[in-house]
Amino acid sequence: MTYIHDGAARRTLATVDLPRRVRKVLDAALNLASVELDPFLHALLDEYEQELFRLAEQARHPGSESTYVQALRSFRVCRPDLIPQLMLELECELALLRSPSADGGTPAAAGAPAGERVLGLIDDSQLDEDTLLGEIATRQESRASLSMHLLGQRFGVLAGTPALDAARLPLGPQCMCRALRNACRSLQVPDETRELLYRLFDRVVMTHYAPFLERLDAMLDQAGILRGLTHVPVRLRASSLREAEEAAANAAPGAVSGRRARGTGDDVRDIRDDRSDGSRGARRKPRGARITPDQPHTAWMAETTTALTGGDGEASYETLQELLAERRELIGKLRAGRAGSAETTLDTGELMDALGKIQRQPPGLGASRPSLMDVRQMLLAQARQRHGRGATLAQRDNDTFELLHLLYGRLESEMRADAPAAALIQRLQLPLLRAALQDQTFFVEPAHPARALLNTVAEAAASWLDKDDLDPQLLFPLQQAVSEVVDRYDGDSAVFEASNGRLQTHLQAQVRKAEMLERRHIEAARGKDRLEVAKLRSAATLEELLGDHRIPKFSRALLNQAWADVLTLTLLRQGEDSPEWQALLDATRRIVAACARGEQAGDPALAAYIETSLSQVGYHADEAAIIAARLTGSDGGDDGDPASRTELAMKLKARTRLGEDAERARRPALPPRSPEEQARYEQLRVLPFGTWIEFTTNQQGDVVRRRMSWFSPVTDNALFVNQRGQRIGEHSLDSLARMIVAGQARVVTAERGRLVDRAWQSAVRTLRSFAGRAEAPAIGGGAHA
Repeated sequence: MTYIHDGAARRTLATVDLPRRVRKVLDAALNLASVELDPFLHALLDEYEQELFRLAEQARHPGSESTYVQALRSFRVCRPDLIPQLMLELECELALLRSPSADGGTPAAAGAPAGERVLGLIDDSQLDEDTLLGEIATRQESRASLSMHLLGQRFGVLAGTPALDAARLPLGPQCMCRALRNACRSLQVPDETRELLYRLFDRVVMTHYAPFLERLDAMLDQAGILRGLTHVPVRLRASSLREAEEAAANAAPGAVSGRRARGTGDDVRDIRDDRSDGSRGARRKPRGARITPDQPHTAWMAETTTALTGGDGEASYETLQELLAERRELIGKLRAGRAGSAETTLDTGELMDALGKIQRQPPGLGASRPSLMDVRQMLLAQARQRHGRGATLAQRDNDTFELLHLLYGRLESEMRADAPAAALIQRLQLPLLRAALQDQTFFVEPAHPARALLNTVAEAAASWLDKDDLDPQLLFPLQQAVSEVVDRYDGDSAVFEASNGRLQTHLQAQVRKAEMLERRHIEAARGKDRLEVAKLRSAATLEELLGDHRIPKFSRALLNQAWADVLTLTLLRQGEDSPEWQALLDATRRIVAACARGEQAGDPALAAYIETSLSQVGYHADEAAIIAARLTGSDGGDDGDPASRTELAMKLKARTRLGEDAERARRPALPPRSPEEQARYEQLRVLPFGTWIEFTTNQQGDVVRRRMSWFSPVTDNALFVNQRGQRIGEHSLDSLARMIVAGQARVVTAERGRLVDRAWQSAVRTLRSFAGRAEAPAIGGGAHA
């Protein structure tokens, strides 16, 4: 139903007769809408202008190109007026809050005498706009149902009426769509390009609409409009739960079979144990060693080398149905009663056929894919048209819709919206829905072919991946796998298995490349570690040879710097048992003796040996000769020329020593570890190589996963790589332990390894908390290594 706001007679908050407090609150609500939505509206206009330019540039027909060019010109002329017009429309909606015409909505021709009303056919473009805007509003109403319920109560108080419904709610989704449509009249663009603007509005602006409604509700609460109004799930008493179970058992015998095995608790493990001796026992036997949930996660992205725990899929699915039943019962208590009517129950086969037709339909230009709840409503509307009366889904089918909708909601929170693979997840939802309708073990069996493919695709868009972590060459196989499922799936789960198998072939090739690159970095890190060990051993040997000998300070400095590098290189190359190392030790003893005696006449043979040795660690001939003269005592020790000593000291200071890490040398000394940090440190030292660790990257809590490929038991340096095996950096185990205690890092365990299992367990926890149940063992989310 369309509201008509004449530009000349458009009402504002300043011109209508409203109580002072109501006017103040409505004005604050309008200001909040302007502040919150303004950046996204400007982004919408920018993207719309770019899209018009792109369409004009890519048009293959001169007529189409001319249409887009003319639309672009008109838009550029009228663009400055669009956002102000939209805000004026929203203000008019707020100003009409207490107007009688706002009660129920005034149609375009309301108030005209019956004899003056003109009947006519609705223009196709107007019908398309009504349908598109109605879909946008319906989607937002389902996403922000709780906020809209609370806002309807609060705006009802401001209007002096009962709670407002969605059609009459100011700043609600329908109000936003009406305001946009009225504001777009000033653009003077063709219908096709105006529909493009509506679709972009849905994608750019309405994506951020639900948080805006939450802030609007909080603002009204602070303003004292029904202060403290909130929605708190009611926790059912045990007696009520038993009564509900008995009623369900009497209404549908066998629908709750297996409850006797569970008794009065909710422990799914009890059900599995009681049925473990049945006929399903052999089929449920684990294919590998049992993986505990707290075991470190070491697999690469989407890798299938996992060991799964067994489980009774049927019993677990029955538990899920019970949770959904309790959730529906609670929601039913909060909703006003509706008069019952005869409804037709759609057969599962008929539902599968209808979903198959939708699956094969190509998406519209720039159209966002409908959610599962939108698909359900569309199917019921089509069934109502066919049968002439209301339609409903079978309870089991309806549960499948709701469970998959919950899973997708959790997946979206775990994925990056800008990731290329995020759109592929949306394309998979209809084939996955059909697979779940046909086989409910999709929800409780982690090894289900459809679930395995979903996890493979979803992990390519996981929020813990950095922008450089995903190989661009993997995107095409992902698109191929999804397209094959969308085009070919018609009830045969082998399509999922085949597509995932081909995709896994590409993934395994990527894993082999990552492992090969990782091994190179590990070898380099081990080389650095051997160098560090050699430096420590050389320093200890030199300190032992110096002993209590009193030698000049400058000579000692030369030994600890230049000659220590010679010792380190020889030990690293030849080893402690080599003749070269023994000869070097003998030369070192002679150098210490010469420096201690302060001989004026140096040993030419020893000086030549020193020069040759220093040249092997990169010293120039003139520098090596000066150092050799100093160490053999032929240059006067500390009594020599101070200027020459200062010049040599400056050269040594500016020189990079063998294996020197300047960054680590500049790090400040850390205080001793606390008991908790020490416990974390000991835990890190026994972790297996390849453990994944999540690091927090900013104050918003975004994380990125890094693989601890190797660490040195001597130096405690740990090497980290990304999903492609590329070296990211190093951390000491000490600093890593401190980061874990500070909440800046955490070890990824098996229960958090796979993205789909992690999202599914989060959805199940939401169901349990909604139903007021305590935590219970995982349903359908076997741990993975």
